[in-house]
Amino acid sequence: MRLENKVALITGAGSGIGRATAELFAKEGAKVIVADYNAESGQLTVRSIKDNGGQAGFVQADVSKASEAERMVKATIDSYGRLDMLHNNAGIFVTPTPAHELTEDVWDRVFDINIKGVWLGCKYAVPELIKAGGGAIVNTASMAGLRARPYTSAYCAAKGAVVMLTKTLAIELAPYNIRVNCICPGAVNTPLIHQLGITQEQAAGQVLADQPIARYARPEEIAQAVLYLASDAESSYVTGHALRIDGGQWAGVTTGLRR
Repeated sequence: MRLENKVALITGAGSGIGRATAELFAKEGAKVIVADYNAESGQLTVRSIKDNGGQAGFVQADVSKASEAERMVKATIDSYGRLDMLHNNAGIFVTPTPAHELTEDVWDRVFDINIKGVWLGCKYAVPELIKAGGGAIVNTASMAGLRARPYTSAYCAAKGAVVMLTKTLAIELAPYNIRVNCICPGAVNTPLIHQLGITQEQAAGQVLADQPIARYARPEEIAQAVLYLASDAESSYVTGHALRIDGGQWAGVTTGLRR
């Protein structure tokens, strides 16, 4: 098992990529603290892990609040005595809106959760990772942080900030044997899609039209990328990297492609 005896804290682990990653980490031998704003969803993830023989605990947290970010790290230490890996995955998406029509409240909420929450997770986790002699941080950015789409200005800007925060921390924390990377998923079939009030078919028409692999990724496929970046055995020389898992979006256009 690739993560045997490691302790991992995963935010936004009540559903989607976070849940798939928590389940995979536990399967690979890690003790997992599941952090999520939604207690019911978070407890379901813990139950799934335990039902499959893994070790996990839950902490309810709003990652945009310093006191709660600090508390979730403390809960990890209280439960397992150390911290080896942090996956800052919690994030939100909002209904696509022209930038000049966005409200200040929506802008602030996207930034509070999608980038401030990542920074706060790192702020309180890093001292514990240093105590452990090093470790790995994997942040969830997005293809939207590398490749803009119209009407998603707040989301694109916040995810772009996650990429740059990741690179900065990778440099700062290298002397402490802490690797920092981020994943940049493309279209993933998670609850974020359904919260927009549009069908999966409608979303597919908007998102997948220019994607060579013309389907949504499964959360489990993204979790495998997180596992790779978290594993010292497999990515010990990788830091400051924004890993694209995008179905080929970055490769180029699909104009003229015969399906």
